[in-house]
Formats: sequence, structure tokens, C-alpha cells
Amino acid sequence: MNVIDIHSHFFPETWVDLSEKFGGDDWPWLRHMDNGKAMLMKGSKEFRPIYSACWDAQVRLEEMDRDGVDKQIISATPILFAYERPVEQALYCAQIFNDAALEICAKGNNRLFALAQVPLQDVDASCKEASRAMATGHVGIQIGNHVGPKNMDDEGVLTFLQHCADEDIPVFVHPWDMMASDRTKDYMMGWTVGMPAETQLSIVSMILGGGFDRISENLKICFAHGGGSFTFLLGRLENAWHHRDIARGKSQHPPSYYLNRFYLDTAVFDPDSLQLLIKKMGEDRLMFGTDYPFPLGEQEMGKLIKTADLSDLAKQKLLAGNAEKFFNI
Repeated sequence: MNVIDIHSHFFPETWVDLSEKFGGDDWPWLRHMDNGKAMLMKGSKEFRPIYSACWDAQVRLEEMDRDGVDKQIISATPILFAYERPVEQALYCAQIFNDAALEICAKGNNRLFALAQVPLQDVDASCKEASRAMATGHVGIQIGNHVGPKNMDDEGVLTFLQHCADEDIPVFVHPWDMMASDRTKDYMMGWTVGMPAETQLSIVSMILGGGFDRISENLKICFAHGGGSFTFLLGRLENAWHHRDIARGKSQHPPSYYLNRFYLDTAVFDPDSLQLLIKKMGEDRLMFGTDYPFPLGEQEMGKLIKTADLSDLAKQKLLAGNAEKFFNI
């Protein structure tokens, strides 16, 4: 079966010293070590250990071959977004990392594709960079699920999403800057608890905030990590919508009405969770994603879907068919 991983991350091997360029002491940078390993730093603090698959296309291709992955879409890790910075700085970061992603893809034997980032805190700059990135070879845009206190139903975010709908630019939404950071700082709970909650929040805000009612149905939008906790808690959301008028927000229809307006990736790591996704979303609204090459990603890429109790046709849709249509590849 053809296999396309839509959710994987990259870092350039090197990039300009952003602290020196813009000032401040908490910019991301890489501290390289031996044997192709590096420590992602945020200023003087260690953020995450990574290795050469993040920047070396050959290493990435070898590991894709090991697991039978034909193609992979790479995107920046959210620490590179710079949404909290002045727009000029965030735009500069978007452009250098977008160009770096294409440089990695150019060494990928036509098997690697890239999603671009944008300075989402500024609508006009985001629209321009999204259009520029698509013209230079990206297959879509990755955005964070919020900009400070602004959720997905923010007027500026919705204007950007409409721009993407108008220009047929696919959008991948990734959680970041997780809520309750002081209470989830231990045991990686920011990733295991905060990220699923952030993704649920982003989908619910689009529904109850009237985003899907206002934006063209042409919008292609996919949420990471299987939608986080959204599908499991959909019944609670639906019940609230029907029985409390204040729980309906600005939405014109019950939450379940909007399930055909978005896609989810399959990075859920559990057969029962995958079956729930299929039951709620349908096999045409899911796309294979791994979160490669990080430790919290799928370690044997594709195993979850390949070993699932599904028809070959359903497996092929999830593994590649839906992604081919969504990203036009």
C-alpha cells in the first residue's frame, strides 16, 4: 500500500542567531553534540533532545524505507512559530524556516513535501506568506491552535482561514503553548494532557464560535493528534448544545453537524482509539500521521493502521488516499 505521513517535523541543521539579530535571551537554537545528536535550546534552557533525522534528508529516507513510508510531509515544530514576537520578527522566522524546509525536501528524491508557517498574529502578513510559500513549492500551511488568548474563532484567524479556502491552501492545525503550564510541568503532562485539550479547544471554538458557519466549505483543515480529546467527548458537547442555550455559542447547528468540515490525523497510538475516530469521523476524514521523529511519535510508522481490523480499501484511504486529495500530491 502507498503510505503518506502528513505529520512529521523538521529543524534546519543551523540557522541565524536570532538572539543576536533581534535581541532577547530566549530564542530557539541548536546545540550540536556527537553522533548526529543535538539539544534544542530555548535561550539557556534545554527544551528537547533531537537527532539528525530532523535535518538530514538521507537519514529520514532511510527510516521511512525501514517502515515502508513512501512520502512524508514535514512541518516546523511550534517552538519556531514566534507568535509572541513583533510581526516583523515572526515573518522573518517564517521565511527562513519555510525556505529551509524546501531545502530539505529538495534532497528527498521527490518523497518529501513541506508545510509552511506564517506569522499568525498578523492577518495580512500571514496571507502574503502563505501565498508566497505555496508559490515556492509548499503543499500547505501549518498553524498553531491559538495566538495568545485568541482561539480559532478569532476574527483574524478566520480571515486567514478564508484566504486559505479561497486559494485552495490546505491547513494543518497543531497544538502548542499549552494551557495550565504550571500544573502540567511535570512528567511531560503538557504533551500528554495539555496538547489533547488544546486540540479539542481549537475544534470546539471553530464550531461554537461560528467559524465553520462563516467560512467557505472549500476550506481544507486538519487537526493533529486525532483531534485530541474531541471525539471521545463529543457526546458531552452535543448534550450541552441541546440542553443549554448558552452552550450553543454562535453555531447554527449541533456539533455533530460539522464533522464533515474537517479532517484529523491518526496519531493516537491505540487500536481502540483509531476505531473510535473512524466511527465518529468516517474513513474519508482521517489521514495517517506519526509525529516523527520525536519520542512521542509512532515508533513503527504505519503499524497502527496496517494491523487494524479494517478493509484494505479503508486502510489505503487512511494511509495515503485521503492525503493525496487533501494536499494535491
